[in-house]
Amino acid sequence: MKYIDEAKIYVQAGNGGNGSGSFRREKYVPRGGPDGGDGGRGGSIFAIADRNINTLVDYRFARIHRAKNGEPGRGSQCNGAGAEDIYLRVPVGTVIYDQATGDSLADLSVNGQVALLANGGRGGLGNMNFRTSINRAPRKTTPGEIGEERELRLELRVIADVGLLGLPNAGKSTFIRAVSSAKPKVADYPFTTLHPHLGVVRVDTSRSFVIADIPGLIEGAAEGAGLGHQFLRHLSRTRLLLHIVDVAPADPSHDPLTDASTIIEELQKYGAGLLEKPRWLVLNKVDMLSKQSRKDIRSRLLSAMRWTDRCFEISAISGEGCVELTFAIMEHLESARTGEPSLDHA
Repeated sequence: MKYIDEAKIYVQAGNGGNGSGSFRREKYVPRGGPDGGDGGRGGSIFAIADRNINTLVDYRFARIHRAKNGEPGRGSQCNGAGAEDIYLRVPVGTVIYDQATGDSLADLSVNGQVALLANGGRGGLGNMNFRTSINRAPRKTTPGEIGEERELRLELRVIADVGLLGLPNAGKSTFIRAVSSAKPKVADYPFTTLHPHLGVVRVDTSRSFVIADIPGLIEGAAEGAGLGHQFLRHLSRTRLLLHIVDVAPADPSHDPLTDASTIIEELQKYGAGLLEKPRWLVLNKVDMLSKQSRKDIRSRLLSAMRWTDRCFEISAISGEGCVELTFAIMEHLESARTGEPSLDHA
């Protein structure tokens, strides 16, 4: 199934039914009086978060959603039937914006969470509501209210504990394949990852976390270059970022320090609080270096970047250091969940 994380839709709630201006007319009931019923309520439109859905692809094809109108009132004090509400099922993590104003209407981050998108119009009042001791034959009725209508923008933000950052071919997809059952495409050319991948990492039978891999970033990503800028918002819900750096690039013109600095600059330009999130440096492909080269590159990167957070050395393809990294992530997340101070150190 194609991964779609944005969609624009139009929703129109139903109008309320009109009130009835009826009078009771029976053979042996003189002056029967008003008996017009009220109109029924128009159908409303809601969004509901469903964990069994992971894409907005349905709303790329079904863009218009209209609820039915309420039925008008009738004589004999019969109220019109209300219309059924419509529930649009969306993935957990969907944010809904009003296209006209840009305001956020809902952030559906919990399975089963419901948000009102368009309110159905109330039914009008029949003439029996206006009968008084003075006016015993009112002809006054009220029309049903018009249902709300809106142009909406749906934006999916995946919910993961850990997000992966890095340039194309830094080894993010290989890492997520090594530590989880996710199987993103891996190849020896850039941009093999075209949409986010989620993987569940289990450190033991009762402890696990979710990790998200997004397309690699390049210089200018915050302004729209490459693919990663489209998916940076998926990192907004994560609690930890892993900044993966290729320390043995196939192209000798690539410098690990320059590559790492490029990612930091793009995070700073993009904003949205990503730069302030906890972020660990992960030096990948260390199996291709000698011990002395590892030490020199690590020292140069930490010194030049003034790195104060944790730094790990791994080889995603061989698995070296991956287990230690996943256990450290689990401990960090558990510490954050309980609100206890973290024991992490640089």
